[in-house]
Amino acid sequence: MTLGRSPSTIVSFIVLIASLASGCVSNPGVTKLSPDTYLIFREDKGGIFGNAEAMKLSVIKDADDFAESQGKVAIPVASKETPMFPGHFATFEYQFRVVDLSDPEAKRTSLVPRPDVVIEKKESITADVNTKDDKAPDLYTQLLKLDDLRKRGLLTDAEFEAQKAKLLEGSK
Repeated sequence: MTLGRSPSTIVSFIVLIASLASGCVSNPGVTKLSPDTYLIFREDKGGIFGNAEAMKLSVIKDADDFAESQGKVAIPVASKETPMFPGHFATFEYQFRVVDLSDPEAKRTSLVPRPDVVIEKKESITADVNTKDDKAPDLYTQLLKLDDLRKRGLLTDAEFEAQKAKLLEGSK
């Protein structure tokens, strides 16, 4: 087949490349992490022609098939995915446990959602808070001080009476 410059030939060539590239998925297989916990990691090297969703479904199906081959069931533990972007292929990591069908864990098969991004908001707030000071002098002490100021000539009799009335009114 020779490549000409006709649009149909170019489209056929692109479809051929896309079909070949879409099958380029890195598959290292099932990795044992502990006696009952396993990991499957895939990288879709199809680039723009890859299919990350199909890759994820394939990984989960492989985990289920692996557990079924042992007469057990796969319980999801965690998953992590990264999308394809320039210079990076899409990836999917799936951790799962393999348990007996009679295991209570087999009845609860949901992943706990975790945030991909955490946004922290820091904000400064100023507030004028007036609190009663427990160490404030009592009424008797304040009256004694006012009387002392009057006796020294720093307050007139009228100022003393006004401040005394103010203190007595505030104590009610």
